[in-house]
Amino acid sequence: MDPQLQRTEMLFGEQAMQKLKDARVAVFGLGGVGGAATEALARSGIGALDLIDNDSVSLTNLNRQIIALHSTLGMKKTDAARARVLDIAPGCSVRTHDLFFLPETADRIDFGAFDYVVDAIDTVAGKLCIIEKCNQSGTPVISSMGTGNKRDPGALRLGDIYETSVCPLARVMRRECRKRGISSLKVLYSVEPPITPLFAPDDAPESRRGVPGSTAFVPPAAGLMIAAEIAREIAAG
Repeated sequence: MDPQLQRTEMLFGEQAMQKLKDARVAVFGLGGVGGAATEALARSGIGALDLIDNDSVSLTNLNRQIIALHSTLGMKKTDAARARVLDIAPGCSVRTHDLFFLPETADRIDFGAFDYVVDAIDTVAGKLCIIEKCNQSGTPVISSMGTGNKRDPGALRLGDIYETSVCPLARVMRRECRKRGISSLKVLYSVEPPITPLFAPDDAPESRRGVPGSTAFVPPAAGLMIAAEIAREIAAG
């Protein structure tokens, strides 16, 4: 028994903990959702993590992103997340990919190498590509829908994309999945109607005046729910 994980093993059992240790999970997007999912997976005993992002930690990330600290400002998110994971779980194998994931860059990732994939990126084209690649390789995936402009973590739900409601991003993804013949997709979404922001951020360029507001509790709660579902499935598999 690993003393660090004994409280988890008390609930999951020895065999399940070995399955978690043997698993490799990829997290696409290390923002509010992906960062929290990454940390929870590391604390749960996942043995290998691939972290994919091309952004750096900025001041406006501090209100919600678990890897965002004054000491990490300006760091690549992959580096900040890797350092945090290894400080929590030194035995975890962490691979980083400084990559803006789109169909044009998809060939740089081997989806068949993963036991599970977290899609926590923002672009529809990238999300659809992740889902299609996972389907082709037979790799389970959970896709995060919109958590911006939301204040109630109690409104978060796990379900199939075709069962979703309210969420504008889920509406777009339902349509695009249907076009591509994707018959099922596990997603994390919110049934809370989006709130209209009171103002645009001072640093938002004109092209991004629609950038959403966000909180310290909705995106991280979404990430924790995703990690919990992945740990449960891997442990039971």
